[in-house]
Amino acid sequence: MINRKKVLIIGASGQIGSELTPFLRNIYGADNVIASDCIFPLTSGLSESGPSCKIDATNAQDIADAVKKYDINMIFNLAAILSAKAEANPRLGWNVGIGALINCLEVAKEFNASLFTPSSIGAFGPETPHDGTPQDTIQRPKTIYGVTKVTGELLSDYYFKRFGVDTRSVRFPGIISNVTLPGGGTTDYAVEIYYAAVKNETFYCPLKAGTLLDMMYMPDALNAVVELMEANPDKLIHRNSFNVASMSFDPEKIYAEIKKYLPNFVMEYKHDEVRQTIADSWPNYMDDSCARNEWGWNPQFNLSSMTIDMLEKIKIKLEL
Repeated sequence: MINRKKVLIIGASGQIGSELTPFLRNIYGADNVIASDCIFPLTSGLSESGPSCKIDATNAQDIADAVKKYDINMIFNLAAILSAKAEANPRLGWNVGIGALINCLEVAKEFNASLFTPSSIGAFGPETPHDGTPQDTIQRPKTIYGVTKVTGELLSDYYFKRFGVDTRSVRFPGIISNVTLPGGGTTDYAVEIYYAAVKNETFYCPLKAGTLLDMMYMPDALNAVVELMEANPDKLIHRNSFNVASMSFDPEKIYAEIKKYLPNFVMEYKHDEVRQTIADSWPNYMDDSCARNEWGWNPQFNLSSMTIDMLEKIKIKLEL
């Protein structure tokens, strides 16, 4: 077991949290990982496999009370409204994304806890170099989700430099999972397409052919979080936030990969202007050499191996 930690996960029922929670409980011990959420109820699996509490992340006192009660020394702040949904309600996107973060930063400072808050490829914009997007580059996002992520990166770096709070983060690409259903993100088509394929349904792709986006399979995403949080701080030149990459593809490429195993699968295009505009402002693929050099980032899945695993796991899940 890695050195003893007392962990609080805020947003444990979300896309990442629902899988990060059992992953961390397996590493640190179930009793040492406290799951919390206020938007979605915890599943029975999360609530019964370890301690849990209800936290409104926009209420700093809720966070402080939990940190004090459970003697927390590591916080995972996963509270956010995803890109497409945040565009429909920008104020909510800001209030959740930044309200939760500033509260977590203040509590982490008060109780000397480390803090992980994921950033995203959404932190970039159309002026950012799209091919081999550098670690340090222009960030002028055109979505409220992206604005909150850039703000979060800057605030987290500020609290580290000004107050010594151990803040760390990665810029996640699109996350593909066979466990958690899509939750309103621009890259969610890459999850939806597998479900449609397994159910033998026509898939209506919201993005145009040729729309390249960085993607990552959830097992690699979970490993990235733990590896960064366990990394020697003396080795970290960057903190908030590291580019992490695994694979890049467009709809035609993932469609062709799935058809290797399900040759009758059909995909058609049904353009979604909001998602397309967001996707067009994001990188085609990121340069993640800083993460590889500073803390040993090394993904294990590519499009081929992920597709095999996704199709197999979804068939089991749907009892097909």
